[in-house]
Amino acid sequence: MSRPKMTSLYPEKTQRIYKLPELIIQQGHQIQEPKLQGPWIVKGKRARAESIDPVQDHPHEHTHGRPSPQARMGGSEGDTRSSDDQKDDIPVENYVAQRYIENPYLIGGRKFDLRVYVLVMSYIPLRAWLYRDGFARFSNTRFTLNSIDDQYVHLTNVAVQKTSPDYHPKKGCKWMLQRFRQYLASKHGPEVVETLFRDIDNIFVKSLQSVQKVIISDKHCFELYGYDILIDQDLKPWLLEVNASPSLTASSQEDYELKTCLLEDTLHVVDMEARLTGREKRVGGFDLMWNDGPVSREEGVPDLSGMGNCVTNTHLGCVNDRKKQLRQLFYSLQVQKKASS
Repeated sequence: MSRPKMTSLYPEKTQRIYKLPELIIQQGHQIQEPKLQGPWIVKGKRARAESIDPVQDHPHEHTHGRPSPQARMGGSEGDTRSSDDQKDDIPVENYVAQRYIENPYLIGGRKFDLRVYVLVMSYIPLRAWLYRDGFARFSNTRFTLNSIDDQYVHLTNVAVQKTSPDYHPKKGCKWMLQRFRQYLASKHGPEVVETLFRDIDNIFVKSLQSVQKVIISDKHCFELYGYDILIDQDLKPWLLEVNASPSLTASSQEDYELKTCLLEDTLHVVDMEARLTGREKRVGGFDLMWNDGPVSREEGVPDLSGMGNCVTNTHLGCVNDRKKQLRQLFYSLQVQKKASS
């Protein structure tokens, strides 16, 4: 699908986000800029973690009027225009500045975020599946705000952490979501964890709804998104970003197994062989989360007014017995096909 990058704008679950450079000067007059407190995370257009910078000062000071790499090489040879005229033609890079979450939940003194996978089969009507497996990505260095420019402390991306001097390639820096959920349940109790994961489910739905009317929807297309979620000390989830092309490179054997199963189950849901009936609530590791309204775990008519009192059909971080489920699913489909022929 051809689509703009998704960003949920629901303030209760996302950071305040600014697209820079802002229009500070208009018709030759200085516009007063709001006083914004740091620290910040500033990200450019380059892929994944290549252009992410934690900064303490005002993000505008870090990015505004910053020329592109090509422009920084100097003007073209033989250009005799004045320097002011040349500056007007210099392409400027756009950056997204997010207020940095200063009180992240820590495990072993280290910061982490969650990578979760959502498969969207249609936007109109909205039909989305949530994968049971995912992982928590940890930093290799203990968290502190005293070194805001240390990427090994503040950025959990594997592309960053694997360059750390103490990175262990066999151990990696990930936990599977099942292990993470069990850890939280042992510390805070299952009810608190259930509330947290319900709030995370809400992020998925609201972020998709926020762009539902502007994304080009094609019934012949699908999209697998990689959601990055951060949890703070109050067990409140924050949406960091939604990746339209999540990395499927494996950093460990466990990571390899997760991603190969994810791809296999994605193709099962896409169903190019037309084996499914369209009424399935689960296919492999995917659970149908939204089908033009919330999907209930129990049989019956869902509450279409929103999440309501409906217990949604999501099992993030729960047991993923996908092989057993697929065997049962395709066996029952074969039996139905033979009975109808």
